[in-house]
Amino acid sequence: MKVCITEKPSVARDIARILGASKSHEGYFEGNGYQVTWALGHLCCLKAPDDYNAAWKAWKMESLPMFPERFSIKLIDNAAAKKQFKIVKSLFLKADCIINCGDAGQEGELIQRWILQMSNAKCPVQRLWISSLTDEAIKEGFRNLKPQRDYDNLYLAGLARACGDWLLGMNATRLFSLKYSNSQVLSIGRVQTPTLALIVQRQDEIDNFKPEKFFVLSTTYRDVSFKCDKKFPSREECEKALLSVKGRAFRINDIERKDGTEQPPQLYDLTSLQVDCNNKLGWSAEYTLNTLQTLYEKKLTSYPRVDSRYLPDDMYPKCESILRGIGNVKPISTAVLSGPLRKSKRVFDSSKVTDHHAIIPTGVAPRDLNLQQAKLYDLVARRFICVFFPNCSFQSTKVTGFTDNSTLPFVASGKTIVNPGWRAVYGKEDEGEQKDGTDNAVLPVFKVGEYGSHSPKCEEKTTQPPKPYTEATLLRAMETAGKLIENDAIRDAMKENGIGRPSSRAAIIETLFKRNYIFREKKNLVPTPTGIDLIATIKFELLKSCELTGIWEKKLRDIEKGKFDSRNFIAELKDMLRSLVKEVKGDASGHRIMVSASNPSKPRAKYTKRKRK
Repeated sequence: MKVCITEKPSVARDIARILGASKSHEGYFEGNGYQVTWALGHLCCLKAPDDYNAAWKAWKMESLPMFPERFSIKLIDNAAAKKQFKIVKSLFLKADCIINCGDAGQEGELIQRWILQMSNAKCPVQRLWISSLTDEAIKEGFRNLKPQRDYDNLYLAGLARACGDWLLGMNATRLFSLKYSNSQVLSIGRVQTPTLALIVQRQDEIDNFKPEKFFVLSTTYRDVSFKCDKKFPSREECEKALLSVKGRAFRINDIERKDGTEQPPQLYDLTSLQVDCNNKLGWSAEYTLNTLQTLYEKKLTSYPRVDSRYLPDDMYPKCESILRGIGNVKPISTAVLSGPLRKSKRVFDSSKVTDHHAIIPTGVAPRDLNLQQAKLYDLVARRFICVFFPNCSFQSTKVTGFTDNSTLPFVASGKTIVNPGWRAVYGKEDEGEQKDGTDNAVLPVFKVGEYGSHSPKCEEKTTQPPKPYTEATLLRAMETAGKLIENDAIRDAMKENGIGRPSSRAAIIETLFKRNYIFREKKNLVPTPTGIDLIATIKFELLKSCELTGIWEKKLRDIEKGKFDSRNFIAELKDMLRSLVKEVKGDASGHRIMVSASNPSKPRAKYTKRKRK
């Protein structure tokens, strides 16, 4: 008997139907030589500190750091999980072969490997690896099952991540809570703390920003605003310049026209989709991921937890049928099918795809979607459609004018869409991620040498502070280790050094809310006094460093690729924790952090760096 195990009952139901395992039992399906069972998400977890050492149950400074000789797992203390595991184990022990049908990613591999270990299964294990839950994808996956050993490095990376998070979270949380809190927990994490540091440091920049006044000169000619590029430090200098041009004829001196093109935006990975949903729909990263998961389970979109924006080359022949199957935007999708589909390296590049390709529709026609699911599906479908459209072509115009007897240039810029190309997919909406650097204003026809009256004016301006993080901009900063990068190519190159993984970033942001380290002001993410004080109290820079956390993420990916030893990753983390514990224990400041019970109603405390003594 072949036993298949999935992560969720809904996936097990689909696989059982396709395999012909139609007889339902408690905890599994059976038929046609198969038994199909499931986990309930996680069934196992790493043991708690006191499972290794009874003395570690009490939170005591002298017990730190806690380093288990060997990490072990246990069943989650939940009646439903224990009941399901008993069923799974009984099936495994009688199986001729087990097929791991867990989610095709690092966490999915770890979940299933732990269940296999806890069950003491001895039979051969194969791996099902699919990127969507359509019937075709599942059938193709079963035709191409792989030996489980092919995914050993994926498991080792997941295990290193789990053990590393245990070591840092358990030790640092206890350390800072015992040292700096009177009675409440101060949660510290390998990813959450550097993320909080980003938000706190941005708030520090805003709070300490000193606006500076400056003055600009502009003039209106033929209802078009022309701006002088020069900034004036004082009103007197600006008004002096204004007097030099006032009452004199304004003459068009130069007209520069350039033809340009704008490529379609790339396909979505999880982060870019979460960014768009936050910007356009006001959704949180977690809400976007949860809604996308429902579309995946409805077989409408491909696997959600991905960091690639490319498709493998062998997907190209399948794209025509996907376009034909798209539902609510079908008139637009069929428009690209009149000729051969465009094939671009920005879309199809097998070298840029590792575990999973970009998020795309599966070609299954959507139905029975609620409003939010329909909005998200529409975003994914339109993005997929637009990559097969031609570039948008436009003409940018720069018009320069002077007043008689003056050397101060005034400039107006505009852009005219010549052929909308891919932008036709979005109608009047401006959905492009890339900016061409020109204004969108449509200018009237000007001629070199024409002149006439104009209306100059002097305006007072002030320099602006940095903007607070939104979830959209924070996700981008996490993706590139704190560096806000708009260019797609550079951002892709930075991904290996990002904070966290696409699948975990939403949960990290939600954790900061739950710990009352941050709160929302409209769409802005603002640190609470507790969050500010915690980051100021942490003198150990490595603990809150984006760059170091990014390096750790890269090492975890290298473990996955077989380029780095997971034992070295854990050893390096232990060395860091020894130094951290020594430094915090030696702090004689007596400082205590007040833990926020809820969003602050009073003005925020300013972030101040605590100096070493």
